[in-house]
Amino acid sequence: MKVRIKFKKYGVLRFIGHLDVMRHFQKMMRRAEIPIAFTGGYSPHMIMSFASPLGIGLTSDGEYADIELSEPIQSEEAIRRLNAVAADGIEIVSFRQISEEKKMTGMAIVAAADYLVYDRENHPFFEGWEDCLTQFAAQKEICVLKQTKRSEANVDIRPMIYRLEARENAIYMQLAAGSVKNLKPDLVMDAFFTFAKSRTNQEVCVPLAYHRLELYANMGNETERNLMTLESLGETID
Repeated sequence: MKVRIKFKKYGVLRFIGHLDVMRHFQKMMRRAEIPIAFTGGYSPHMIMSFASPLGIGLTSDGEYADIELSEPIQSEEAIRRLNAVAADGIEIVSFRQISEEKKMTGMAIVAAADYLVYDRENHPFFEGWEDCLTQFAAQKEICVLKQTKRSEANVDIRPMIYRLEARENAIYMQLAAGSVKNLKPDLVMDAFFTFAKSRTNQEVCVPLAYHRLELYANMGNETERNLMTLESLGETID
């Protein structure tokens, strides 16, 4: 039985990397006595994968880990046990059975992510930033220098920005995510501040905080997206 775990990451744990999160989840599985399945061979390990590792310094309400169980356990009981042994800064939100298909793992299907970006001191980014954001989002092209593992190239990131809007003193953005197309929110903010400087002739320097809200799978196609949360693709185990 395959299961998808949704969890929050916040507080001081935003400063730990993906490998440390994975190690902590392995400890949680043992301490909570979750019947997780192991691989075979001479060096068995827990069958566990994460949909989209979160960058260091980011907090999140919508992180996902997929595991395989050796026997069933009720969702409510699993959540209770895991939260009882989780470190401060990790909170299990849901524990749901998912499809057995290999192609339906969170790592394989994640296609978009929601973020909130705000000033750490909760101030407006700069005077008139909402109108400037509207003008920035209205561009047909937003070309930036994007770094890859092997090189860097000018890339038009506009097609990877699905939504971009002002929300009080924060910017909400829905971006492409996953192995096919992936756009980080800090790259969007760098482009926005560069655009703002060209309009206001002022340097914009704001201490930013990034919060991931949710991860999505695209159950439609590239031209007609049908984004569904990874959580919604599972069912509660009674």
